[in-house]
Amino acid sequence: MRRFVAILVLLTFAILSVVGEEIVLSTPAGNIHGKITVPQDGIPCPIVILIAGSGPTDMDGNTIGTEYRNNSLLYLAQELAGRGIATLRYDKRGIGLSADAGTREEDLRFEHYIDDAIAWADTLSKDSRFTKIAIAGHSEGSLIGMIASNRSSHVKAYISIAGCGSPAYTIIEEQLNKQSPVLKELAEKINSRLCQGEVVEDVPQYLESLYRKSIQPYLMSWFRYDPAQEIAKLKIPVLILQGDKDIQVSTQESQKLFMARMFSSYYIIKDMNHVLKHCEHDNMLMQLETYKDHSLPIKSELIERISSFIK
Repeated sequence: MRRFVAILVLLTFAILSVVGEEIVLSTPAGNIHGKITVPQDGIPCPIVILIAGSGPTDMDGNTIGTEYRNNSLLYLAQELAGRGIATLRYDKRGIGLSADAGTREEDLRFEHYIDDAIAWADTLSKDSRFTKIAIAGHSEGSLIGMIASNRSSHVKAYISIAGCGSPAYTIIEEQLNKQSPVLKELAEKINSRLCQGEVVEDVPQYLESLYRKSIQPYLMSWFRYDPAQEIAKLKIPVLILQGDKDIQVSTQESQKLFMARMFSSYYIIKDMNHVLKHCEHDNMLMQLETYKDHSLPIKSELIERISSFIK
């Protein structure tokens, strides 16, 4: 009975120690919706802007429209609040609650995501509850975050979580190579032309979904950024975190980031996969179970590394 009461008290404290509030960023394209999670004690504290990865990934780290709901970023926000650190997470333009802020596909540029992150930092800098601002980007959000951190004078620290150290076109080519060396060769030719700002009209049908004409302007804007070069520009404290069981981003990618900025804090987290959960195997089908199991907590070492770095 005593153990039950103790557990109940701990759970009650965990619930009461976190306060969530909705926040809206107004942009010319529409409103971008986010949530701030703060410790309930009301003491001024640091705040971390959490930037989700690519595709239809929402502010909680879930893939919209699928069964893959892991709540990784939601849990990260809650855990950090329990350690005296606030967070802002948001649905990127065109995604989830921010769907109305989306532009036509042919008008979308990678810089839009960067500008939004900078605008969030500007907004938070006016809030007296927060003592300093940091940005933590997950996966594709890592590149968005490092560029925004470099361009905003309000951001005082940067964290890369499962971020790539190679340009996007290289990652695409490597992924296609796993399917077929022929696909990689075709992608290299297309990517080369896109990097030169050339629209590619003659895309093979089996690569149309990846290189359709309407998405090519976005790819051009994305391909011009090399993460290793961008992270080297940062003059603020940097933390690089990577799981050794990540089947989407290899540890070699995080090593490239560290080699580009060797006075960063760098940790490989044992048995952590891409969605920040505990995983002891590299089998893709077995890993996918963790991608859709929201009952699993995120790795405690990840939380400790981030909270220690911010404080």
